[in-house]
Amino acid sequence: MKSIKIKESGVYAPKDIEGIVYETDLGYPGSFPYTRGVYPSMYRARLWTMRQFAGFGLPEDTNRRFRKLWEEGETGFSTAFDMPTLLGYDSDDSHSLGEVGKGGVAIDTFEDMERLFRGIPIGDEKVSVSMTINAPACILLGMYYALGKKRRGVNPRNLRGTIQNDILKEFSAQNELIVPPDASMKIFVDTIEFCVNYMPNWNPVSISGYHMREKGSTAVQELAFTLADGIAYVKACVERGLNVDEFAPRFSFFFNVHNDFFEEIAKLRAARRIWARIMRYRFEAKNENSWKLRTHTQTSGVSLSWQQEDNNVVRATLQTLAAVLGGTQSHHTDGKDEQYSLPSEHAALLALRTQQIVSHESGVSEVVDPLAGSYFMEWLTRQMEEAALEEIERIDAMGGMVEAVKQRYPKLEIEHASLIHSRLVESGAEKVVGVNMFVDRNEKPKQIEFRGNPKAEKTQKERLERFRSKRDGNLVGKCLMDTKISARKGENIMPSIINAVEHGVTEGEIVNVLKDVHGEFIEG
Repeated sequence: MKSIKIKESGVYAPKDIEGIVYETDLGYPGSFPYTRGVYPSMYRARLWTMRQFAGFGLPEDTNRRFRKLWEEGETGFSTAFDMPTLLGYDSDDSHSLGEVGKGGVAIDTFEDMERLFRGIPIGDEKVSVSMTINAPACILLGMYYALGKKRRGVNPRNLRGTIQNDILKEFSAQNELIVPPDASMKIFVDTIEFCVNYMPNWNPVSISGYHMREKGSTAVQELAFTLADGIAYVKACVERGLNVDEFAPRFSFFFNVHNDFFEEIAKLRAARRIWARIMRYRFEAKNENSWKLRTHTQTSGVSLSWQQEDNNVVRATLQTLAAVLGGTQSHHTDGKDEQYSLPSEHAALLALRTQQIVSHESGVSEVVDPLAGSYFMEWLTRQMEEAALEEIERIDAMGGMVEAVKQRYPKLEIEHASLIHSRLVESGAEKVVGVNMFVDRNEKPKQIEFRGNPKAEKTQKERLERFRSKRDGNLVGKCLMDTKISARKGENIMPSIINAVEHGVTEGEIVNVLKDVHGEFIEG
């Protein structure tokens, strides 16, 4: 579903870019407002990070996939966690039954974190790790920091990577929540403050439009709601007393790349331009790095179909090319079989090869921002920008994104857009090859294939039982009480969390403390 209506003629000319001023609207790559990219030479100097998302079963299962992709040329690790971990439940919790290790890796304890990254040189300047988790992000970040402290020869200040930690997006789209919005924002700022002081090379948030788009938003909604979330985060950190230039350079973004090739490129260009102006003029950031929107992108999982699954290779290739032409800094290409299973090793490797072919064989990395100056591209970028700014102004009038979330505004808007899109596909007005056109009438749905470790849940529960039996119960109780006191006093929660995980406290036990102090979020 297009966000911007294209002219009936489909033809664009100089008059369509009247009013666009080169010096203030475009400039050169690496210069304000970064429409043409955040670095002067872009991929000529350094290719984007090829960061394939992976996670399933036990920590050692995922570790093997990480190491296989590393051997095949992957340049960054991206961790998918299972649903219990994302929701803050231990693997032996009744809420976790049947889900342990299914959609990602199960992480309950600091020992699990050690298993996940065994043999991987964390702390090396060539290694960066991404962890896609939000509500319990403070706990997983604490575990990773503790791992850096324990690993011989590693200074935790040198740890590089990103934790998603985008809690407002959860209220709008993904719904993996623990505590109410205000408490969630307080914990979010705690992680930012901690990283400013102790993990200066770490990106403490990846502000994500990806999941909004997967939920059914339009490209404009994805753009506007993502930047509005970013505005709310910057505002909260400034209100804590942090200097904007201390934390903003480490903010990162995460956008979906869907099927409309040119619209997706324009979206990324508009995102950089809007964010640069917001940071420079609204928040008065002085450091140029605070103005730059750096982004990870991922091809659209929801755009894939189980019908004629090889078509998904073509979709993912076009989406990957759009991400690159849009100026991404890091990218994940989906496997062709992700509509019905965890990616097979073959599909994961083919997805990585897709990025490698685009980077090394297509020639697109040799030219900096090759689409700049196109009548259509510049017109479309401006249209995306204006539409997104109109939406951001609407959210500002509500009192900002936190208040908009409490009113369920972005959630309801996304659900409405999703309904419209579904009806367009069902009616055939929106064309999907293999689904509502060029259909193979003899094709039958594939049986869902679970490719994870079928013994993961049993093994993880047994590990937890042994883990708890060897702990010092008194010490665990003291750590939990310290965490509760810290939370009640409004102190930064990170030091007590790190101390807790180092002394054997599980993720679920810490989450229960946070729920006890702040209350559990239950959507009305």
